[in-house]
Parts: sequence; C-alpha cells; structure tokens
Amino acid sequence: MACRISELVLDCTDPELLARFWCDVLGYVELDRDEGAIEIGPPGTGFGGLQPTLILSPGSDPRAAKLPLHIDVNPVDRDQEAELERLLAIGARPADVGQSGDEPWHVLADPEGNEFCLLRKRLEP
Repeated sequence: MACRISELVLDCTDPELLARFWCDVLGYVELDRDEGAIEIGPPGTGFGGLQPTLILSPGSDPRAAKLPLHIDVNPVDRDQEAELERLLAIGARPADVGQSGDEPWHVLADPEGNEFCLLRKRLEP
C-alpha cells in the first residue's frame, strides 16, 4: 500500500486564531495541543481518518513569498457564492496571486495571509 496524507502542518504566529478560523472553515474540532501547537480535525474521527488533520504550529519566521503549497476547499452544503460570503464573514479575505479574474475559483487568504482556494464543485459532506 502507498502512503496517504495524514496531517498538514502550517507554521503561524497565532495558532489559536488560525485554529478557530480553520475549524470554522472545515467544520473541524480541536483534537490536541502540544508545545504550543494545536491539532484540529474531523469530529468523531480525529487523526488517522480519511481526511487529514491540520496542525497549527507556532513559528515566527516571516513568510517572504507565496507558499509553494496551498489548500483547496470545496463547499459541501451550499453553492460557491454562498460559501464565499460565509468565508469572508469569518475572516478570510480576497488574495491576488496573479489570477486573471476569469478562474472558476476564488483565491482567498486566512487571517495570517496564507492563500487558499475556494473551488466551485460542491462535494458531499
């Protein structure tokens, strides 16, 4: 059997803020805390489930450029425009990474400026 992604680690200056934000975005819950890092993941499943957990790890190195890896999210219970409104209301903001404006996705940034994309396709919850 091949490997699969079990967790993603995001260095950040405020793990509390980003844990709350990403829990709201993904419907995740806090799973664990260790040395300032906060792990969040799907409720009732936690680490090792089909969806990866997200670890918000304290770090102070300033990011100088666009991340080479970003997160894509899809709405599960509403259309893309309604989900965009929800994400903006909880703290996401539009981000410009050189897109033309004709893309079928929206580029956003979390409260610390980490880019992520809201895709169009609605997924099953």
